[in-house]
Order: sequence, then structure tokens, then C-alpha cells
Amino acid sequence: MFDLPESALPYGFAKGPGGTHTSRTIMLDELRLLLAACPASAGYADYRRAVADDNAIRKDSYSGRVRSLRGLRELYGLDRNLVLFRALRDLWDADAQAQPLLAFCCAAARDPLLRQTADFLLALPCGQPATPQMFYKVIAEARPDHYSEKTLLSLGQNLASSWQQAGHLAGKRSKTRASAQCRPTAAAYALLLGYLCGGRGEALFDTLWVRLLDAPAHTLHDQAFLASQQGWLEYRQTGMVAEVAFQHLLRGADESWTTKAKAHTKGAIDHGAH
Repeated sequence: MFDLPESALPYGFAKGPGGTHTSRTIMLDELRLLLAACPASAGYADYRRAVADDNAIRKDSYSGRVRSLRGLRELYGLDRNLVLFRALRDLWDADAQAQPLLAFCCAAARDPLLRQTADFLLALPCGQPATPQMFYKVIAEARPDHYSEKTLLSLGQNLASSWQQAGHLAGKRSKTRASAQCRPTAAAYALLLGYLCGGRGEALFDTLWVRLLDAPAHTLHDQAFLASQQGWLEYRQTGMVAEVAFQHLLRGADESWTTKAKAHTKGAIDHGAH
């Protein structure tokens, strides 16, 4: 399993024994509704008002709105003080087809349970079945005696649904492995996550986040080049060596900013919907 470095936590990454998928999926539909209802400059207070007061995510009850808001904040941060969310929001409106992988990469950065199943799912050949029971087994083996059978059943269903929302699985009742659709903005985001975790140069094309894009190496380099043409990153390849930088997406992320973000991040999950 991928070991998230401590240095990545101030940017909005999360690690720990639990995760949002005990009760939620990546909530792609709700995230799309919420981001469509608020400007790119919105802060968490704006998102909270959009959900609680305006029912932007279309829930039947106030309690349902509050629970959904908590899940969305756990998965995405919903705060531009976090590089992880700010970059997601910067890229979000550029290409609707990239949104499933953008959301999935961000959710995987913040939910250890989702990361826990990556090796299993990504190793499956296209066309092979992927059932909730398989995800149940992955978590049960990795964390024996940690979850009740009821929770594991819910986890298996939610994890399978999230991988399907991202495009890695196809089918309704019987899900099978499929190829997710890699787009330039999703490539830019995945490369940025690798950079925030310490990757540099060619190593950026061999991180967990890039593996989530489900694309061969030559396609990833092509997507990085297209992303550079759109201004999302700086990309240069000389022979077998690639150089990637993120002047726009990392604007203002200096040492003082990182210290502020780290202080903000502490306890953010606990106070997600209050």
C-alpha cells in the first residue's frame, strides 16, 4: 500500500485508521452540483450556505444536507487554503469529462480506505469482475478485527461505487474492470499530487496518483504536454528525461502559507459540518 508522507499533510492530504467510505462514496453528483452553485472563489462558509440554506445538492431533509456536507468536506476539503482543493477547483470547470478522475484523485488523497484498494483494483485486467465482496476482503485482510461485518459490507459497496463513478468499473448489478478516461486536466492534477508527495521529474509519471489515471506512459506524457499548452503546468521533455513544474497551481504556496494551511488542517475533519 502507498505510504503517504507526512510532508504532504499540510496541503490537504489525510491519513489515519478510518475513512469516509465507511458511509459514503466519492459523491461525484453532489460535488458537481455544489461546485456549479458556487463561484471558484468561494470559501467553506459559502459552500455551507449553499448546502444548508439553498439545498444546492438537492437533499430531501436538512439532516441529509448536513451529513452530505460533512462527507464532501472530508473528501475534498472545500477550502481554498488547502492546495489540494484549490487546484481541484482551478481545474474543475475546464473539462467536464475530466471531473470523475479529478474528484477521485482528490478523494483518494484524503481517504486512506480508498487508497487501500488501489493496488487490487488497478491490477485487475479489463473485463474481470469486481464485486463489493472483493473490496470487503481487501479491507478485512488489511485491517483485521478493525471493522464489523456490517461496516465491511457497506465499505465494499461504497468502494465499488466510487471506482465505478471514476470510470474504472462498468456495469450496474455486475461490475467489471474498465479503463478510465484520462484527460489533460486530470493528468495535471495527478502530477501535482505526486509533486506534493515529493516526486520530481520522470518519477512523477510513476506515482499512485498517475496510476489512478489508468493510462500508458506515452499517453500520460501526451496529456502532460496538452496540459502545459493550456497553462496548467510547465512540461519539457528531453530524451528520456521530463521536467514538470506547477507555477500556476502552486502560486503562493510558500513556507508561511504551508504553516498556515497546516494549522488550518488540524481538526478540520472533526469540524466538517459545524
